[in-house]
Amino acid sequence: MRFFKLFCSVLFFSLSFAAVSITGQTFAQQARGNVSQNKPEAVDVDRIIRTFTAKETEFHQALNNYAFKRDATVQTLGMGGEVTGEYHRVSQFAFDDRGEQFERITYFPQPTLTEITFTQEDLEDLGGVEPFALEASKMDRYNFTYVGKQHIDELDTYVFDVAPKVVPKKVSERYFQGRIWVDDRDLQIVKTRGKGVPEGDQRFPVFETWRQQIDGRYWFPTYTYADDDLVFPHDQVVHIRMIVRYTDFKRFGSQVKITEVGEPGDEAPEAEPTPSPKLSKPKP
Repeated sequence: MRFFKLFCSVLFFSLSFAAVSITGQTFAQQARGNVSQNKPEAVDVDRIIRTFTAKETEFHQALNNYAFKRDATVQTLGMGGEVTGEYHRVSQFAFDDRGEQFERITYFPQPTLTEITFTQEDLEDLGGVEPFALEASKMDRYNFTYVGKQHIDELDTYVFDVAPKVVPKKVSERYFQGRIWVDDRDLQIVKTRGKGVPEGDQRFPVFETWRQQIDGRYWFPTYTYADDDLVFPHDQVVHIRMIVRYTDFKRFGSQVKITEVGEPGDEAPEAEPTPSPKLSKPKP
């Protein structure tokens, strides 16, 4: 995302969290809250990591066999909380006659953002870092630090801080940095909080993604939220809010090739109430 200065110069969109660079230590301090510390011998950390990383690979691949809807909104807010600009894009991820998955944009009005704009890296984060924080092929490039246990909604979870071992210089090579919550029974990631790195001249929002169990097996992302004050040089501040919903999951077995087709649609999406994220397993 890029930030447009009033003096007609263009800077990359600089999403920041409390005007500081987020590190694994910062996330640990912010989310420490109700996390209980366990004795090292009480938890088989290596086994937990092996299991949830394998599940993450499986789920990421499984999502390619599902049709679903993604509704993404990024807004700038004024002093009184009023919306001053908006980027809204609704897409349906479906399958063609050959069984290949594609993205069909169903609603994409002209963005009204004047202080920020979407970049290719932001769009890639919507499809990668934000819904599934840990890309399967990069698991061995992360450091995992066990923090403790925490009860969230109806689940007991193991909590880990995650950071890439080496942050690449290219912004196009995306990694996750932050915190994850792993269900202590199924050993599957159910919630993430963090951001995409590296940033380069850009900045990316700190987001939280909640997941729900789909078809009684897969924990798929269903809701992502970010709300940050963006602090730029010369004390320029922009308030940003981002909401992404993933709905209407329907299984379609196929070999997948993701493409983007079609032009922005004119049909407005149906209004949907903002859900209250809650981690729970479906009851029989």
